[in-house]
Amino acid sequence: MPTCLTLYGIKNCDTVRKARNWLEERDVAYVFHDYKLAGVTAQTLEEWAAQVGWEKLLNKAGTTFRKLPDADKTDLTEKRAIALMLAQPTLIKRPVLNTPQGLLVGFKPDLYAAALGKN
Repeated sequence: MPTCLTLYGIKNCDTVRKARNWLEERDVAYVFHDYKLAGVTAQTLEEWAAQVGWEKLLNKAGTTFRKLPDADKTDLTEKRAIALMLAQPTLIKRPVLNTPQGLLVGFKPDLYAAALGKN
């Protein structure tokens, strides 16, 4: 297991805050990457989509997605979804934790515990 994981998200997101607290309470070393401030590359999104599928990455439940014009929301493809997430990083479901076993998208304590060997 790498000594330092990367947690991607947005600092002010409640779910990201819960994930960060969970990691810190268990002394799990990680680097936080705020993709609203620091951005995210097309290559990163393409790699994530290859691992977990673009549908899992795209946050359709959030306000940002609901405010999109209908034309942007219909007939989505991976290419179009990635372009939307690049243009508006708040469309990326959060947090995304890069682990040795792969990506964890969203925060579920039991999945974090299983992936990181922590309770």
